[in-house]
Amino acid sequence: MLVLEVLLISYCNPALPLIPDTRSKDNRTSSMEEIETLWKEVRELSLGDSGRVDHLEFPPNPLQFLRDFVCQNKPCIISNATLHWPALSSWTQDSYLTGALSSADVSLHLTPHGQADALVPLDGSLCFSSAHVQRMPFPEALSLITNNESPSKLVAYAQQQNNCFLSEYSALAADCDPHIPWASEALGCLPDAVNMWIGNHLSTTSFHKDHYENLYAVVTGQKHFLLLPPTDVHRMYIRMYPAAQYSYSHDIGEFTLELEKPDRYVPWCSVDPYPSLEDRDKQLSNFPLYFDGPKPFRCTLNPGDILYLPSMWFHHVRQSPDSRGRTIAVNYWYDMQFDIKYAYFNFLQSIHCLSIKTPTLPVTVHEDSDSDA
Repeated sequence: MLVLEVLLISYCNPALPLIPDTRSKDNRTSSMEEIETLWKEVRELSLGDSGRVDHLEFPPNPLQFLRDFVCQNKPCIISNATLHWPALSSWTQDSYLTGALSSADVSLHLTPHGQADALVPLDGSLCFSSAHVQRMPFPEALSLITNNESPSKLVAYAQQQNNCFLSEYSALAADCDPHIPWASEALGCLPDAVNMWIGNHLSTTSFHKDHYENLYAVVTGQKHFLLLPPTDVHRMYIRMYPAAQYSYSHDIGEFTLELEKPDRYVPWCSVDPYPSLEDRDKQLSNFPLYFDGPKPFRCTLNPGDILYLPSMWFHHVRQSPDSRGRTIAVNYWYDMQFDIKYAYFNFLQSIHCLSIKTPTLPVTVHEDSDSDA
């Protein structure tokens, strides 16, 4: 926190010689150098330089979890955390899931590429796209998720959120804990929402942050996370993008993407950490603070693992399915504390910094919206 505190003092008292006034155009490059020092200091003092996330073999006690991870806003993986869940064995069978949810209608998110709540091109520029959401019987939804040979280029992902596990998937609630006991005791509350996620290898979640303390448990398949701490906000190039909505016609098997009316703009991370070959040079050129800066933290979650993802951490998610073509996870969102760390983050985000490599870098927009949109 030392560099961040010095930045705060200097910003509020420009006469001090500690750091040049960030409000002066001539000195913004110096401010960028100080922020790059902050990235380095955070890793040296707390997170480490290996790019690996701390790994616990067994669940911590509440005091250890609070002291070593929550208070430090530091992620960790906890193995052997859900081995007692019936879900780890029963959810590997499609017949069990379709039987338990035979009469349940669920919300399925449909896109042509698996990138819901993400930036996609439209009429020569980028927009923030939301998936086409359709209610359907769960057996039909599961079939669409696992049918990777669909000729209509349709990717289905069950990612409704909004406490969907306890509403749409309530028939499965007894297969998992209603909350994570050691986390609930440490955080002093029960989860605000419990969500179900069912996708395939094409389902991707773009870089974003959440205003929640997130306990993310994988049941089948694998989840692959890229993580960046809140101090790296300028590396995300958060900008305003027009909101657009996918519509899907089952009759012709095609998607349309149209801008929302009335116009709405969404602050979103611009970086694609896995650009295609044709976009790679453009991404590296446009977003050097990400690609040339410290490497993101990487981790893979297996069945039985829980990831503690602290509030305000930026994360990008991909997945590898099990032998039946799906990855299933349950996550618990606990309300974050809007304390002095949140105030520090908002201050840091407000600083307009120019990079030596990108002298026309615009102001970072306040990305203060919830979760995946």
